[in-house]
Amino acid sequence: MSGLKTFAGSLALAVISSLSPAQAFQTGVADVFATCTGRLSAQMEHQWMFDGPGSERTEAQRAAMISLLEATMPPDAGRDILARRIDAKMAQAALLTRATFNADTDDARRAGHLAQVRIAECTSLLLS
Repeated sequence: MSGLKTFAGSLALAVISSLSPAQAFQTGVADVFATCTGRLSAQMEHQWMFDGPGSERTEAQRAAMISLLEATMPPDAGRDILARRIDAKMAQAALLTRATFNADTDDARRAGHLAQVRIAECTSLLLS
């Protein structure tokens, strides 16, 4: 698995390095916002089941993140951005599922903490 991560990282670096500095910056920023939009989507859907009022706050944060994403998304990057959003949403949903339904309480606690950290990374990008 480590070799695959190294290969994927090298491939991403090669793609970004082939772009102009402005394009690389714009793509990197859009990737961050796409990742956060996906995470917030998963959080909101999880909260629909367990924390109704929390889902409204998350929905507003997600809307703000979508605005940032749309403002920074490079032209013709829609497919890649959507893939990034879906991957991040599925990863966050998996953490939330582990945290909520896991019989292993230690693993559930770790997954819940990591899910909170990842959401905090995203919400810290937003002005309150």
